[in-house]
Amino acid sequence: MTTFVDRVELHVAAGNGGHGCASVHREKFKPLGGPDGGNGGRGGDVILVVDQSVTTLLEYHHSPHRKATNGKPGEGGNRAGKDGQDLVLSVPDGTVVLDKQGNVLADLVGHGTTYVAAEGGRGGLGNAALSSARRKAPGFALLGEPGDLQDIVLELKTVADVALVGYPSAGKSSLISVLSAAKPKIADYPFTTLVPNLGVVTAGSTVYTIADVPGLIPGASQGRGLGLEFLRHVERCSVLVHVLDTATLESDRDPVSDLDVIEEELKQYGGLDDRPRIVVLNKIDIPDGQDLADMIRPDLEERGYRVFEASAVARTGLKELSFALADIVAKARAAKPKEEATRIVIRPKAVDDAGFTVTYDEHEDVYRVRGEKPERWVRQTDFNNDEAVGYLADRLNRLGVEDELMKAGARAGDGVAIGSDENSVVFDWEPSMMSGAEMLGRRGEDHRFDAPRPATQRRRDRQAERDDAQREFDEFEAF
Repeated sequence: MTTFVDRVELHVAAGNGGHGCASVHREKFKPLGGPDGGNGGRGGDVILVVDQSVTTLLEYHHSPHRKATNGKPGEGGNRAGKDGQDLVLSVPDGTVVLDKQGNVLADLVGHGTTYVAAEGGRGGLGNAALSSARRKAPGFALLGEPGDLQDIVLELKTVADVALVGYPSAGKSSLISVLSAAKPKIADYPFTTLVPNLGVVTAGSTVYTIADVPGLIPGASQGRGLGLEFLRHVERCSVLVHVLDTATLESDRDPVSDLDVIEEELKQYGGLDDRPRIVVLNKIDIPDGQDLADMIRPDLEERGYRVFEASAVARTGLKELSFALADIVAKARAAKPKEEATRIVIRPKAVDDAGFTVTYDEHEDVYRVRGEKPERWVRQTDFNNDEAVGYLADRLNRLGVEDELMKAGARAGDGVAIGSDENSVVFDWEPSMMSGAEMLGRRGEDHRFDAPRPATQRRRDRQAERDDAQREFDEFEAF
């Protein structure tokens, strides 16, 4: 059964915003007391949070679909809907968030670091919030926005100060077990270690973490064996330790050639040329191992490596190794730039930025409107309500969409699409199209009162007919 997972694909869905409420206050002797529809609640976010107690992505391997709760709809009596609850997902320290194309969205390092993977939808406004001196009793409310849907990839890159690299069965797990309190699985056959092991080492006043990377063999950087899956775990280390087996039983291998092979794989993987190297000649407790270590040590030192001889079984050479690693880690930490407070960068919108674009799509034969506000307004509109459609037309007109359509060459009856190619609202454009409450005109005026009512008009018509008949009679009598 799998107990360690360091890469998963996660499908997250934020909560939808609650719909606004269209309601009119009613009580005894006040049949029309004004609008009192409340706003809808906000949908919950999906948030990734670094938790030091979490060491694997196994939980999301078994259940990759996660969704936050929706916001509640508004109610009458000016009662706003309840906000959806945020969904907080704990991830290990060192988790990298990528999109489906492999672009890095966030690098989560440090306990408590957060990243909003999917943002909840806004709640729709109720008719009480939409009322104004011009629109005193709106008969509609705005719909809640849908929450974000995201497909992301989580990759775990172990946060360790020291990384042990080497062939399978070189003794990396044994070294970790004696240098720290870690208890990895240890055996004398290749690929005993199938997951990275992590331990904490204390050397004097310095405390650092040490990890071993399993599966490095020739061709690991191209995917052979297990190396490609776990090479990412050495990217954050401060020092690389080559663990060489001086007691190997394979006749076609020797410690120097093993070192050259591993260095070539690290070079092919890339990004590790600036890390200091240390060589550990392991298993010197075996007589042949000590003889081989004495033979190759001058050659390695001539190449510029610091060489240590050690035995995990006899526990020799471990103190010198641990303090040497602590010294390198301390220097690397001191050389790092001090963390500065996050700067808030304000980027004002350009004066000529209308917030939307109008382009002609020859393939679809429509004028396509793209922009945050127009697309959000369309999502919030109930197209079954004529007054809501008129409100949308009025908002688009005030934003300048109608003027831009005219500049782009659109004519009455042309198709206009608001939104992306996959999810857009298409309608036939009618310039200055207004309906419902949008036809009220200027403040304090309502041209609907200018048109006579039908009964009054009929009376006026009958009176005009009588006046015409009386005029003809008077002319006849005068003749």
